[in-house]
Amino acid sequence: MDRVSTAGFYTQALANLNDAQQRSLLASNQVSSQKVAQDFKGYAGKAETLASMNSVQARVTGLLNQNSVLQDRYTTQDSALNQLSDAAGGASQAITDALASGSVDTLMQQMSGYFSDATAALNTKSQGRYLFAGGQVNTQPVSATSMADLTTAPVASYFHNDQFVGQNQIDETSTIKGGMLASNLGSNLFNAFKDIQAFQQSGGGPFTGQLTDAQRTFLEGEVAKFNTAHTDAINATATNGSVLKRLTSTATDLTNRSDTMNGLIGNITDVNVADAISRLQNAQTSVQISAQVFSTLKASSLLSYLPVA
Repeated sequence: MDRVSTAGFYTQALANLNDAQQRSLLASNQVSSQKVAQDFKGYAGKAETLASMNSVQARVTGLLNQNSVLQDRYTTQDSALNQLSDAAGGASQAITDALASGSVDTLMQQMSGYFSDATAALNTKSQGRYLFAGGQVNTQPVSATSMADLTTAPVASYFHNDQFVGQNQIDETSTIKGGMLASNLGSNLFNAFKDIQAFQQSGGGPFTGQLTDAQRTFLEGEVAKFNTAHTDAINATATNGSVLKRLTSTATDLTNRSDTMNGLIGNITDVNVADAISRLQNAQTSVQISAQVFSTLKASSLLSYLPVA
């Protein structure tokens, strides 16, 4: 005759109930998070691969974030260089127009305006830091406020940048060195403005009314200086544009890498939601059945079948 053990039934029923609850909880977490597991332990043999992929993805994300900051900086720098180029070109054109018309009534007002534009361009900030100050990012690189300042001290004394030009990492193997210095960009242009101001203050001025022969000869020589400064600014703008283009290209490559890595990580971490829902429903059914069995066992006992003494 087989023996019947109530304790054995209880143990097995309780084990089945616990297992069903664990499977239900796992499936529920997967459905809500759409991830296979919440930590590396849940990925067993794939944990090391996943950790390595996450490390690579973190580096790529960091480079993308830095690329975004650099693009903002060099885009702002592009605008400043265009403003500087326009100032030099505008000053040259103002002199050319004066030579053509023979009148210099508005020449100094125009020159003063272009000087202010050039100064503002060289003092441009990006993210709270001066772009053309070298390592002195919190120091305004140009202190001259008017053309008259240029005749009271050497032009070089109005530039306060140092000679530091930093490098920036744009991917794992490449760097860029696209920073520019106010003194390099503005010295020739400011010296040309100084010449105009000095002539105005000397016996050759003032620039009013019709051109004198001396003024014409002087201005014809100055056009070349402003044209040279204009060309230098255009070349600087082109150099900045090539750096910006490189940053854009690198950002595209990094974004593609990030998308690829996300896909590879997703192949490991992302759960099949339909399958998880099915497993959740099955687990919940198992919980209900196990609970019913346990409840039935609790309601029945072998003592009920023993004769009363």
